[in-house]
Amino acid sequence: MQILGFSEYKQASQRLAERLSVDWVEVYVHHFPDAESLVRLPVDLSEHIVICRSLNQPNDKLIELLLTVKTARESGVKRVTLVAPYLCYMRQDIANQPGEAVSQRIIGQLLADLFDDVITVDPHLHRISRLEQAVPVSNAISLTAGEAIADFLKKRLKQAVLFGPDEESEQWVRAIAEKTGFDYAVAHKLRKGDKNVSITLPDFDFSGRTVVLVDDMASTGRTLTQAAGLVRQAGAVDLYAAITHPLFCGDAEKVIREAGIQEIWSSDSIPHSTACIHLDELLCQAVREII
Repeated sequence: MQILGFSEYKQASQRLAERLSVDWVEVYVHHFPDAESLVRLPVDLSEHIVICRSLNQPNDKLIELLLTVKTARESGVKRVTLVAPYLCYMRQDIANQPGEAVSQRIIGQLLADLFDDVITVDPHLHRISRLEQAVPVSNAISLTAGEAIADFLKKRLKQAVLFGPDEESEQWVRAIAEKTGFDYAVAHKLRKGDKNVSITLPDFDFSGRTVVLVDDMASTGRTLTQAAGLVRQAGAVDLYAAITHPLFCGDAEKVIREAGIQEIWSSDSIPHSTACIHLDELLCQAVREII
């Protein structure tokens, strides 16, 4: 088995290769002036390859994965596993208006056609509960970063309130609270647009407490920003954020920090300066269980 990696996700994929004690080889990608991609694979590939690449900013990456897998199959590779700690296009699971593409179903089927196994972390699923409903392969494996985040928090804080900024975050907050022994609370959120959200605090005493805002992803940052302001007004003295997927689109990180969050701790599901919670142990275990 070999790990195939790409330059923008090199360090995290190399950590996975080291933990699995297998070779890491790089897929060469060149972008032409018209934005087309040239993909070149290493020679002498193993019969089983694991492609490790996070699928944030996905459009070019999906085309490059298509070229990579098709070329690998032509060279004799028998099994191709995708390890995508962040999995793209999982939000859109229904057509909200006539004629709208249901991208979860379409991209999920594309990945199922390409790969024998798909492993990801905390996918953003709404109306379905199992990853194989979105990506119909026999080994569609959805992991959670909860334990890695919990271990990280226990090393840095003696006590805290874990706070989920919306109901969707409750599963992550509750799981991490159970592993750390910390208290937790979850807000109610009403989304009116991509950057227009309204949050209501639960009946909970934040006065004098250290609060860690916990969410599966930070995209625009507006939800975390509003949540930070509300818990600060409610008396919280120290504010931190623990995030699985640090998308941080546009000025997201800036507005989060300006809201008074002292430190942002993210997993390395996506390369980012805040990515200090490594997932290689979690991913390694999942790969070993399928080989």
